[in-house]
Amino acid sequence: MQTLKLKATPKEKKSSPAIKHAQEVSGSVAVLDALVAENVETIFGYPGGAIMPIYDALYDYKEQLNHILVRHEQGAIHAAQGFARASGQVGVVFATSGPGATNLVTGLADAMIDSTPVVCITGQVFAHLLGTDAFQETDVINITTPITKWNYQVTDATEIPAVLAKAFYIAKSGRPGPVVIDITKNAQLQKFNYAGYEKCEHIRSYRPKPIVRKEYVEQAAELINAAEKPFIIFGQGVILGNAEKEFQQFVEKSGIPAAWTIMGMSAIPTDHPLGVGMLGMHGNYGPNVLTNECDVLIAIGMRFDDRVTGRLDKYAKQAKVIHLDIDPAEIDKNVKATVPVWGDCKETLPLLTEMIKQKVYPQWLQKFQEYRQKEEDKVIYEELNPTTEVLTMGEVIKELNELTKGDAIIVTDVGQHQMVACRYAKMNQTKSNITSGGLGTMGYALPAAIGAAYGDPSRHTVAIIGDGGFQMTLQELGTIMQFKPNVKIIILNNNFLGMVRQWQQLFHEKRYSFVDITSPDFVQVAKGFGIPGKSISKRPDLKNALKEMLDNDGSFLLEIMVGKENNVFPMVPQGRGVAEIVLCREEV
Repeated sequence: MQTLKLKATPKEKKSSPAIKHAQEVSGSVAVLDALVAENVETIFGYPGGAIMPIYDALYDYKEQLNHILVRHEQGAIHAAQGFARASGQVGVVFATSGPGATNLVTGLADAMIDSTPVVCITGQVFAHLLGTDAFQETDVINITTPITKWNYQVTDATEIPAVLAKAFYIAKSGRPGPVVIDITKNAQLQKFNYAGYEKCEHIRSYRPKPIVRKEYVEQAAELINAAEKPFIIFGQGVILGNAEKEFQQFVEKSGIPAAWTIMGMSAIPTDHPLGVGMLGMHGNYGPNVLTNECDVLIAIGMRFDDRVTGRLDKYAKQAKVIHLDIDPAEIDKNVKATVPVWGDCKETLPLLTEMIKQKVYPQWLQKFQEYRQKEEDKVIYEELNPTTEVLTMGEVIKELNELTKGDAIIVTDVGQHQMVACRYAKMNQTKSNITSGGLGTMGYALPAAIGAAYGDPSRHTVAIIGDGGFQMTLQELGTIMQFKPNVKIIILNNNFLGMVRQWQQLFHEKRYSFVDITSPDFVQVAKGFGIPGKSISKRPDLKNALKEMLDNDGSFLLEIMVGKENNVFPMVPQGRGVAEIVLCREEV
């Protein structure tokens, strides 16, 4: 396997030639100077008429700003999401007005529900044309209001420095999220006396972190210390808060078993002794069942999504609930908290860790292990060590784990392959699991993997994609061809829209309605973009093909033909409680 180069030292930031020699600059130059001041290095975008002045100014910033020309604006925002998730920084997008801006909508909704910090700068028609249905005019502000943390339309260049400073502050502070700044063409061209850029550190009436109330931390500690069967469930808030170290210290001192949501995966190593697996519809058996047996449920940085809770009227009714979250709106939204602990978990967890007793729960942990063994016997062993001739998705992930040693960034699309990858992938480092969790956006993985490769080039980035999702954004192979990020692409091809097919099989009497999908020759498609590839269907070829992919100097596409009608179990059928999780088709 090739040795990867360590991440390069960030380039020294320089002022643009325009700002060196004159204080009167255009709005476009002010935009780019703001990006330099915010330590942005990579932009994902696509030019067009309404944003052309910014692209013209970008010509003079080639040494400071690396612009990646995507093939579709949806690819730009998913790439920015992948970059943000892998790097912990804000992703940046450029798009033009009208269709350019509306093509960002799916990614904005995805970033909003998954709390991903992205700043999208869109061009807009001249201010005097607003509201006239001018060519490529769309009311991007009203369109994106429900799916952004903040948006704003700039019609005067003098606003640009302060507005962009505010945009970056809002996107990355508190609970992160996407921001859209729509800039009319006249504001991009307008010259004004530029006094420099100042980062924003405070906005009146905006409090990104709620005040920590120590009495609630004390009440939480009392409940934990008195608990006999406590259970920790954690989400992406731990990763977004850069609180992985604090969280691990809390888990290890408390001795409490901990399970992750799909977005929380990799906050602690997946093989941690107290890590008991994944929650949710296709999560592990024990964590789901024992949610309804614990006496204290400690939720950290997660939002009690319906895929985690199943039926709310059957969810953890026996437990006292402690909910730690930075967003007060999430507390009591779905599950009533006995003790709410508002605040950044990087601040609240050390306080709680100090107050709790060091304990162990051998009998309680044994119950998780017993359920794990039952799941191993009925599901896991056959998935990872199949006796049939056809390859399974699980054994692909098992072989990938052995070759990457759990150190790769795994980017998944949406569907059966996503659930299998998140169930079986081994992850030793944080920010290793990048997926579309809340929105479930097919087509997410390929562009997100491109962004992740720029976000952390020191690791392998492996995109695991279904044959359906890959065809939604495969044009981004052109981005890989031109800019050559190191992205390893695995297509798990079952010739079906697998997750929909599974539901049609289990709940619609096997009436397979428009889920049988025909695909092109993916290897030849990749070849057309100058990307080497291979297709396999036999087990003896699997390990060597994966090794060839990982060892290749640059991107590589590996298509793996897997069983057409294999299902993902365990499963919490829709309309049931988490304790009603089933292990096989016969139990549905």
